[in-house]
Amino acid sequence: MEIFIQQVINGLTLGSVYALIALGYTMVYGIIKLLNFAHGDIFMVGSFISYYLILSLGMNIFVAFLVTMALTAVMGVVIDQVAYKPLRTSPRISALITAIGVSYLLRNGMIVLAGAETRAYLQVFENVPSFVTQTFTIGNINVKTMQVILLLTTIVLMVALQFIVQKTKMGKAMRAVSVDPEAAKLMGIDTNIVIAFTFVLGSALAGASGMLVGIYYNSISPMLGAGYGTKAFVAAVIGGIGLIPGAVLGGYLLGMIEVMITAYGNSMIRDAVVYIILIVILLLRPAGLLGNSQSEKV
Repeated sequence: MEIFIQQVINGLTLGSVYALIALGYTMVYGIIKLLNFAHGDIFMVGSFISYYLILSLGMNIFVAFLVTMALTAVMGVVIDQVAYKPLRTSPRISALITAIGVSYLLRNGMIVLAGAETRAYLQVFENVPSFVTQTFTIGNINVKTMQVILLLTTIVLMVALQFIVQKTKMGKAMRAVSVDPEAAKLMGIDTNIVIAFTFVLGSALAGASGMLVGIYYNSISPMLGAGYGTKAFVAAVIGGIGLIPGAVLGGYLLGMIEVMITAYGNSMIRDAVVYIILIVILLLRPAGLLGNSQSEKV
């Protein structure tokens, strides 16, 4: 039983990582129906930004966290304005291909700037903060402080985003743009500002999760966004892409499945099982577990 509880904790931790990244995916898709495949690489850039802020500038870890979120938020807006805004009225395939191109640009750009090698994140600290490596032991169950931080951060951000979308004026504007952008314009809503705000939120989340993942796993590389980004996208689709609770549910479900397969099955088939489950869910519930399928009138 203790081994099982330990695996549940590990699954929640991995699920928190996927959920944090999936929140950014689902925010952008929910508003402009764009699969922003560059989001995983913004997450990767966030891990490198925080790494160099602490290593080169000697910045405090908490200040670096806030600065990383701010810089990745600006990056998200710039990407939107340069790459996506000109394609607002183009077929969706054009924006999708552009998103893939931006993803490769960020990934290979980081390889050129920083090199392709993997870095140990904790080497940036002269004295590693105690909370980063602290572990609590209950019997044979080990719980790291960073696992708790990842879990709490995910839950707090989900609640905060849900509040913004449901209870604030900007959130109402975001929902209006999501339902009908043209009607929203007629009601006096500046859709460009709403979309830019969405990219600010999504990209800031990516930067925050990039730093947290770097600290927890003590490993970052330019390919970081490829693996986690793809899995986070799968998590968003499973839960119901475009839905904030769906992104979190999908993230935790995916994390739990991967950890349990690794612990009690064969880690070599972990990814295959994940994608089989994705296919089954899409066949049974095309809109995801929390999504509502709508028939299209012709």
